[in-house]
Amino acid sequence: MIVVATEDFELYHGVVNELRDRGVNFTTVEPGDDLPEGTRVLVTSADDDVGDESTGDGAGAADPTDYEVVVGDPDSPRRAVEEALALLRSGEGRIVIGVDPGTRPGIAVLSGDVVVAAFHVPLADAVATIREEVADAVDPVVRVGDGARLQSARIVQDLEDVTVELVDETGTTPYLGTGARGMGDVLAAANIARLEGETVEERDVEPTAGELGVIQRRSRERSPDNREIDEELARRVAAGELTIEEALDEHRGDGRSGN
Repeated sequence: MIVVATEDFELYHGVVNELRDRGVNFTTVEPGDDLPEGTRVLVTSADDDVGDESTGDGAGAADPTDYEVVVGDPDSPRRAVEEALALLRSGEGRIVIGVDPGTRPGIAVLSGDVVVAAFHVPLADAVATIREEVADAVDPVVRVGDGARLQSARIVQDLEDVTVELVDETGTTPYLGTGARGMGDVLAAANIARLEGETVEERDVEPTAGELGVIQRRSRERSPDNREIDEELARRVAAGELTIEEALDEHRGDGRSGN
């Protein structure tokens, strides 16, 4: 059982609301009171005194050797709840992030074996989302699928100060039944997070002629005047330096003719 004991108003309400939203059974006590028997995780703040007084000396109280303590930050109650759930379920709280790359990557955040957060964002927002999730985490790892190689290369390159593993994503996308449209990338990301990969620091992928051709064709489809960017601009789009719309703007600004 999770017990919340804190006089910090913001931390208390943040943690309690997170636990309620997730349907987790928990109880609350005043700091300094004996913890109930069966306490597995105590959530408190750095300023609360829950040491000597919550020793389990009272009748039916918890033995302090039987529970873990999570010190929460009022600015990040979700992080405290994730750590508490990981300790409660598996005793292992390492943050592992799986990424199914693409134009809208699926991102799954695991704490131990528990999926604690999931995202489906534009490629331009992927790295910022990942950085926010690994902030303040102890020894996090990001596991990126090896498909969609241009998009995965961009993510790997921009995560230079985080441990990144490249994972063989074969078979990670599950069958999606009726009503599950849009969930495939996120579920694949959760599966990728559970697979060990090869640690990489960079992934410099030269786009193929076919990949450049796809980008050029997409630029023509998105152009209101049927313009198609040239190979130089297509390479910059492939490298993540420009969006197709920005490349089209540069194309017009240079006075280059459409095809």
